[in-house]
Amino acid sequence: MTPTHFALSSAFLLGLAGLAFNRAHLLSALLCLEGMMLSLFIALSIWALHLNTMSFSIAPMILLAFSACEAGAGLSLLVATARTHGTDRLKSLNLLQC
Repeated sequence: MTPTHFALSSAFLLGLAGLAFNRAHLLSALLCLEGMMLSLFIALSIWALHLNTMSFSIAPMILLAFSACEAGAGLSLLVATARTHGTDRLKSLNLLQC
């Protein structure tokens, strides 16, 4: 395993562990998701560079576009939650209430 592969795998797994074990605030969950998406973007970019083909060169840009859409939707949910409930703590949210 190369050091680059190890760093990208550990960054993704740290984001996944943070998402799984640290469920205090919605903002921390969104930051963990963003870290996972960025590590996937860098890994996909390096993979496309190693293949030296033009067919895979657009894949990192598509992933980055989906990541930006995910971040925008997450921040809008964070603002809506903070306005309606007054906090972004995940324990205080009840999904059965509107």
